[in-house]
Amino acid sequence: MKSRELSRRAMMLNSARAVGGLALASLKPFQPLLAAADKRGFKIGVCDWSVGKTSDPAAFEIAKKLGIDGVQVSLGTARNGMHLRKPEVQESFRKAAKETGVEIASLAIGELNQVPYKSDPRAEQWVADSIDVCKALGVTVVLLAFFSRGDLRDDEKGINTVVERLKVVAPKAEKAGVILGLESYLSARKHMDIIDRVGSSAVQVYYDVGNSHDMGYDIYEEIRFLGDKHICEFHAKDGKYLFGEGKVDFKEVRRAMDDIGYRGWIQIEGAKPKGLEESYRHNAQYLKSIFPPDA
Repeated sequence: MKSRELSRRAMMLNSARAVGGLALASLKPFQPLLAAADKRGFKIGVCDWSVGKTSDPAAFEIAKKLGIDGVQVSLGTARNGMHLRKPEVQESFRKAAKETGVEIASLAIGELNQVPYKSDPRAEQWVADSIDVCKALGVTVVLLAFFSRGDLRDDEKGINTVVERLKVVAPKAEKAGVILGLESYLSARKHMDIIDRVGSSAVQVYYDVGNSHDMGYDIYEEIRFLGDKHICEFHAKDGKYLFGEGKVDFKEVRRAMDDIGYRGWIQIEGAKPKGLEESYRHNAQYLKSIFPPDA
């Protein structure tokens, strides 16, 4: 996507950095733009559903085997009653994380794809409860999914409902220090429209580079447009390809992240063209070569 708004905002950001002597052209490949000393580096995680262990502590053992730093865990499913809301289930996840040395990276509510936040009252309660679960697990981000039945494209009524529901729950998230991350097929500009209308720092974008590529958006310009202030976390995927062999230029993703000062979790999601273990081991090692923990 090459909208004038995106281009103008990206141009302003780059111009400001150039004035400070931080022009990207002067950097060695993949070097950060003077990240603040108190900023953590990159961490590579994996979505529990991508390794076939949705809302299952067994995902941590798989992540350990693959050399991955953390797991993005699902709140649950409609069938199990979003069981991560139960203290005893939370304890099983904390125990798995401690025993494997693999972190609980963040939370996700993928079931919103089938039980839409825009229309189902059950989803409202799940989102509100997920904030408490984040606090119990010591994480600060929960992904809210808007695909399949929850898709927001060409659905202004649905977007309006989402905005109103987010306005209700956002104060609770703000108080808890939890970010509600919106992941959908909407463009960066449309995501910003939602964020601006809600008017809360607790509502941000959960940016998926694969989804944006599939939609034909300019990934790198969108990242710069949204900035670190409006992106809470990233999903890494690239269609049916192994990373480095497909359409997404992860080196350019890194440069865009450097431009906005992003450091934090990048969660691997998606295809397994050479099977789970070989594909995810390759993808993790590839990402760590571009997004190292000490960057």
